[in-house]
Amino acid sequence: MTAPIDLIATFIPNEGEFFRVKLALEIAIDEVAKEPGCIRYELTEATEDKLVLTERWASQEDLDKHSKGVAVQDLNESLSALLAEPVKLEYV
Repeated sequence: MTAPIDLIATFIPNEGEFFRVKLALEIAIDEVAKEPGCIRYELTEATEDKLVLTERWASQEDLDKHSKGVAVQDLNESLSALLAEPVKLEYV
């Protein structure tokens, strides 16, 4: 059995785009929470200059499937013009 995979994703919105980024993340959270292997996928910090999403996956295989899934593709498309820098992903 493999250990769960924990990630933190940090999103830095362009000036004035906080609410649009937050809405896009909330939509994605609703979808991703239904994915196989998703243990945790929640917004744990939301300020005007930074939003932090905390993730926990049952396995690397589940995370890999999520990374290639429709919800992530839709989120990336929604955020493409709203972020000041690329999403920062950290394994914890």
